[in-house]
Amino acid sequence: MEKVDIQPEKIFNVSALNRMIQLTIARQIPALWVSGEVSNFTRASSGHWYFSLKDQQAQIRCVMFRMRNQQLDWVPEAGQKIDVFASINLYEPRGDLQLQVDLLRRAGTGILFEAFEALKQKLLLEGLFDEQRKRPIAALPARVGIITSLQGAALQDILSTLQRIMPALPITIYPCMVQGQTAADQIVQALQQAGQHRTCTTLLLCRGGGSLEDLWPFNEERVARAIAASPIPVISGVGHETDITIADFVADLRAATPTAAANLCCTHQDQLRQRLDECFSRIRQYTNQQMRQHEQSTDWLKARLVHPGKRLQAQQATLEQWRTRWHMAEKNLLWQKQQRLNQRQHTLHYLRPSGNVQTAQLTNLQRRLTYAIQHQLANAQQRVNNLSDHTRHLNPLAVLERGYTLTTDTQGNIIHDAIQLHPGDELLLRFARGQASVITSRTIDGND
Repeated sequence: MEKVDIQPEKIFNVSALNRMIQLTIARQIPALWVSGEVSNFTRASSGHWYFSLKDQQAQIRCVMFRMRNQQLDWVPEAGQKIDVFASINLYEPRGDLQLQVDLLRRAGTGILFEAFEALKQKLLLEGLFDEQRKRPIAALPARVGIITSLQGAALQDILSTLQRIMPALPITIYPCMVQGQTAADQIVQALQQAGQHRTCTTLLLCRGGGSLEDLWPFNEERVARAIAASPIPVISGVGHETDITIADFVADLRAATPTAAANLCCTHQDQLRQRLDECFSRIRQYTNQQMRQHEQSTDWLKARLVHPGKRLQAQQATLEQWRTRWHMAEKNLLWQKQQRLNQRQHTLHYLRPSGNVQTAQLTNLQRRLTYAIQHQLANAQQRVNNLSDHTRHLNPLAVLERGYTLTTDTQGNIIHDAIQLHPGDELLLRFARGQASVITSRTIDGND
């Protein structure tokens, strides 16, 4: 310890002495962890905490200012064992020695934290935290299982949240302890029971906030392996937002709180209604589009539809055109042949052939020419006859020549079935030549 140079003739007042002691302590003793039992705990109106830390032989005063203690989510109680990280100082106005606390935790938390980190590293190396092994959460689960305590506030938060976002969702509760020595075994049993039932498609493993000791069942290795072995996807909602457990790392999905876990386990009914409205809107648009296309197709088909009477008239006009073209072709062919014959006769007349040889040749040529003309005329006549037969077969009125009739109503609509008729209807019968008007007395269908 560094010696203080004090001259004998120099006299200090109390304030200077306390100041010197404070500076000496600050230089010689750094901040350190101290363990003890809480006593005389007081929370001042300013928000500062004042208490004593003691063991069986001694005690020391402590202060934890508001800016430090407001970071804790719990308040120490008298008789509770705690660890504090503090610096030693002297409260100069009264000369009281005290610990100024910066950090505070329950006694044994350091050991638990080391165990937490060791298990976390072990399971990480085994691949239990890998994202590839985690399963997706069903957007619309058939049933949700809740693993939590029946007495905890977490269960009521989950139920009220599910009632708000999806009232019709079936729920199964697997009660278990979530704190204490038997909690880990009960959590494992609940997970195994849910896996055996296979009635749920999503499991919620939840509890409210607490200290590291309170949440320790969710840091047990057997609980982590039970979550990993569960055949049903698990959502972990343990503690508050700042609380992290081994169960959070192993679960298929981690929620900050039990309420957040309930929100993540299924799609909100408002979102489903919005999606349904969007689907109905698309269906209406598609249906209207299809109806417009069908209406356009119907109009196009109506434009192409021709009355049978008009079609008969068009076919008759086509037949007359073929007849006219055939007669003209026949006359033209005969005229051309006659012209060739006259030309050759004229040539023969001027050549004035003499002798029997020339006469025989001329006779032979005339005979061959006559034969060729007759042969070509016969072929032309045959083609004309074929064309005539073909046009006659194409004529729809040719059917009427065989004794059939075409039956229509007074508007010209063709009657195809006796079921279209009623007694007293006026009908028109068209024959191969002429037509007649009749009145129906009774109808006989094909079943009579």
